Amino acid sequence: MSLFIEEEGGSALPFDVEETARLVVEAALELEECPYEAEVNLLLTTDEEIHRMNMEFRKIDRPTDVLSFPMIEYETPGDFSAIGEEREDLFDPETGELLLGDIVISKDKVLFQAEQYGHSPRREYAFLIAHSMLHLFGYDHMEDEERGIMEERQRRIMEKVNILR
Repeated sequence: MSLFIEEEGGSALPFDVEETARLVVEAALELEECPYEAEVNLLLTTDEEIHRMNMEFRKIDRPTDVLSFPMIEYETPGDFSAIGEEREDLFDPETGELLLGDIVISKDKVLFQAEQYGHSPRREYAFLIAHSMLHLFGYDHMEDEERGIMEERQRRIMEKVNILR
């Protein structure tokens, strides 16, 4: 598994961001039984930059905590069976890893929401990565049924890495 992290501007988070991200990404890949080695890109940024991106890509004029940019369109969330050798555009030609997509997290929101929800910044950061990984696997939370499935999977990832409230 390759995890590429870029960090720009703003406050530094008070824990090892790479170690925590790697732990959560690997747990999500295991939970979903991803049959491929995978690649994920993670950008840690400011409220101002994620606000700009939220406006550009979603037409929502406010900062958000996390944005997910999946590379794969799934017929069924978490179903990798439709991905095969014929879809070489989904794999890094140098490493052979499945290109899952990009995650963008506002460090400002991590710190704010951790305080607001009464848990550690590390827990908030891990939760946002778990949430975003599920989006990279095709899950969503627009309908109640989808939301329930996604919440259960998030809980299982967080339990797997033992980062609890």
